[in-house]
Amino acid sequence: MVDDEIYRLAEEVGEALKALGWMMVSAESCTGGWVGEAATAVPGSSRWYDRGFITYSNEAKQDMLGVSAATLEQHGAVSGATVAEMAAGALRRSRAQVALAISGIAGPQGGMPDKPVGTVWFAWALRDGRVGSERHQFSGDRQSVRRQAVAHALRGVLERINPGTAQGQA
Repeated sequence: MVDDEIYRLAEEVGEALKALGWMMVSAESCTGGWVGEAATAVPGSSRWYDRGFITYSNEAKQDMLGVSAATLEQHGAVSGATVAEMAAGALRRSRAQVALAISGIAGPQGGMPDKPVGTVWFAWALRDGRVGSERHQFSGDRQSVRRQAVAHALRGVLERINPGTAQGQA
């Protein structure tokens, strides 16, 4: 399911990470491993993609990434707090220098008034401790929401790393 745009973005991420000598880790919920699929579609990605965590259930988020039960109870799986903990946990459990995390409501069911279908939270974390998160509202069917989320997550990595100075912003 890796289309031309997502493949190109994964290639760009790979080139930027290789220039830094960095690795990336992904922690995915609603995208179900699509970021990992995109990364590994690029030949030579083992030089810059360390691993991916597919943590669809709350239990998986807790067991695999160390997301706290209190965070999930207070904020829900689709929240800035949860994706920030997902990204930080993925870094702790990998040898990567940058992590991305995605959790959202791709639909067609599952939406709520404060989190309608198409709501996706993202987080990016850097090994130096910086973690940033943001919320987006995507439109379209389930496949479209998931695809847009993957593309946005990869663009977010590019925005947060600076190959010239190895200083980015989470």
